[in-house]
Amino acid sequence: MFSSSQEEHCAPSKDPVKYGELVVLGYNGSLPNGDRGRRKSRFALYKRTKANGVKPSSVHILNTPQDSKAVNCKGQHSISYTLSRHQTVVVEYSHDKDTDMFQIGRSTESPIDFVVTDTVAGGPEGEETPITQSTISRFACRVVCERNPPYTARIYAAGFDSSKNIFLGEKAAKWKNPDGHMDGLTTNGVLVMHPKGGFTEESKPGVWREISVCGDVYTLRETRSAQTPGKLVENESNILQDGSLVDLCGATLLWRTAEGLFHTPTQKHLEALRQEINAARPQCPVGLNTLAFPSMQRSRVLSSLEDKQPWVYLACGHVHGYHNWGHRSEQEPNNQRECPMCRVVGPYVPLWLGCEPAFYVDTGAPTHAFVPCGHVCSEKSVKYWSEIPLPHGTHAFHTACPFCATQLSPTQGWSKLIFQGPVD
Repeated sequence: MFSSSQEEHCAPSKDPVKYGELVVLGYNGSLPNGDRGRRKSRFALYKRTKANGVKPSSVHILNTPQDSKAVNCKGQHSISYTLSRHQTVVVEYSHDKDTDMFQIGRSTESPIDFVVTDTVAGGPEGEETPITQSTISRFACRVVCERNPPYTARIYAAGFDSSKNIFLGEKAAKWKNPDGHMDGLTTNGVLVMHPKGGFTEESKPGVWREISVCGDVYTLRETRSAQTPGKLVENESNILQDGSLVDLCGATLLWRTAEGLFHTPTQKHLEALRQEINAARPQCPVGLNTLAFPSMQRSRVLSSLEDKQPWVYLACGHVHGYHNWGHRSEQEPNNQRECPMCRVVGPYVPLWLGCEPAFYVDTGAPTHAFVPCGHVCSEKSVKYWSEIPLPHGTHAFHTACPFCATQLSPTQGWSKLIFQGPVD
């Protein structure tokens, strides 16, 4: 970024405090056409020069549209709960000097800090597929970070729009809590899952919950957009931990804390692992030609296959170069191929390195591949992600490759790679 001498001149005293990063699952280090402005595959949250957080202040019960207009004209942040045609509860929010707010959603309007669009599983190589009808809310959620240590980050459903308002219409799920404050859910909801034991190889999946507009935790609704909320879960909170997953119904984000990111492999480390594998000169056991993983840049965008590209028989893990024999099916030539080494029949796919360091739970060598996509990373990372059920559609869950969002095979989510060394 800066040279050390530049940093001394630019930074007031030290680097800005980093709260953490949100990384979109399904992208291998960047968007297919490259990251652009607020539309990118990962978003770093830094302490702002001036706090922009808000906190609830006064509550108004309004009986006419004119009353509502008068409140909204004040230019303050507010959340409007429409109870009926004749009654709206407006909760005003005032400036909070102790927090920073970051907003995420599909809208490209200025209040949104991180623009997120629907992830297409295993989308076409090198291009983004337009979604005809997105299920991600324009102002989907907001993350509020405390400006003082330990810099706690909390997530809330819904974001404030350009007029600084969150509007829950008549049909939205909303209610008054026993303590009197209003709360509600967004149409397709914001789901969160905190892994048990943080984001390490020992972690286990937690339970998916729904987060309300005011940040309370609820069990899931019967279907994604049902009007009846789930049950309040009193002993759980909306505080994001390292490895927490946030699902916006169309895209899933991984939260990594600054401390957690400190322990992930760097791009340099992943590149060193790639060069180490290639330096061992793995060979195709049949063609006896040397294989080599493509550069990180080419792996990111799944560009055209290279001559030395490693391919794998996923059912057994034997790594070969590309060859054109052993077909068992004319319709799907690479879906039923017989391995020349062990005669096992199964999918035959090219291998691509996983280039997004935030998805690794350790710094181990890339020895395992996800099935059926062929993305390669460490054994512990593959095993971790193959146990995490991710929301899919309106009420389904399935495991998926974090690098391309392809649904993993229910019978075999990963395969251990078997390389043959050089004969000479």
